[in-house]
Amino acid sequence: MSSKKRIVSGMRPTGSIHLGNFHGALANWIKMQNEYEAFYFVADWHALTSEYENPANILQNSHDMLIDWLASGLDPEKATIFIQSQIKEHAELYLLLSMITPTTWLERNPTYKEQILALSNKDLSTFGFLGYPVLQAADIIMYKANAVPVGVDQIPHVEITREIVRRFNRLYGKVFPEPQAALAQSPKILGIDRQKMSKSYNNAIYLSDTPENITKKAAAMVTDPQRSRKTDPGSPSICNVYEFHKLYTPKSVRNNIEEDCKKAKIGCVECKKIMSANLIEFLAPSMEKREYYLSNPNILKDIIQSGNKKAQAVASATMEEVRAAVKL
Repeated sequence: MSSKKRIVSGMRPTGSIHLGNFHGALANWIKMQNEYEAFYFVADWHALTSEYENPANILQNSHDMLIDWLASGLDPEKATIFIQSQIKEHAELYLLLSMITPTTWLERNPTYKEQILALSNKDLSTFGFLGYPVLQAADIIMYKANAVPVGVDQIPHVEITREIVRRFNRLYGKVFPEPQAALAQSPKILGIDRQKMSKSYNNAIYLSDTPENITKKAAAMVTDPQRSRKTDPGSPSICNVYEFHKLYTPKSVRNNIEEDCKKAKIGCVECKKIMSANLIEFLAPSMEKREYYLSNPNILKDIIQSGNKKAQAVASATMEEVRAAVKL
């Protein structure tokens, strides 16, 4: 067994990964795979909680997301990468945990009510949607994770898992450690319209976008709303494009852009061109890797088979302990 502490995290396959997803989660995963024994999974069962009426896209979305992961730097030699639904023990543990989880814990979950409102066009009055934190708990504790990389808004999810663990251990004996939230600091990054970057808002820049698409999207970005002409002094502190410069443009160049913007020496069109060129350069290595995996689909298949096998071995051992504890 590795001497490193263990982390577990997953993503719902809802489509290609955009820059918000990358900086909000994936970049941290890539960093943490060097520091922890990492298990990262495609949460396809979780996708069904809201996409149960239209499941046809989940398989293709899973494939696309995996390529985004690998192209961005997730390393199957360092992390176990697998498909949630291929490890059937997740469903068994989910069932057992559901027997001991009070519905009041689920109903007070802040994300539950937020998602009901945000996805008002879908019928989410299902047992599966209400109970998804229990499945999430099963995903995490199956691998006896010490920590779960999350943003601040996801801390309540980890706390529900900790409550479920405490109750299980109290009822059946100490089987699971209580996972901690490993807080991830992610930079501020909005969509091209200054709203939250989201697939549903059609305002995202994707890791899979071509250089031509990136240039086109950058040209359409909303900048300083108070600057209508090139001769108007700008305010980089409230400009979305400048937030992108902070991530992708070298500091010396960025500082010059900031000063020139304030003095109206550079226009928004030129500023966007510089930013998009630097963004394309940042993404160039992943673009090259993407072509490699697209051209070699059997390699992707082998990576998933290997990851599933590793995850299966751990899950099988865990469930033997669980069955013994529950006396089944």
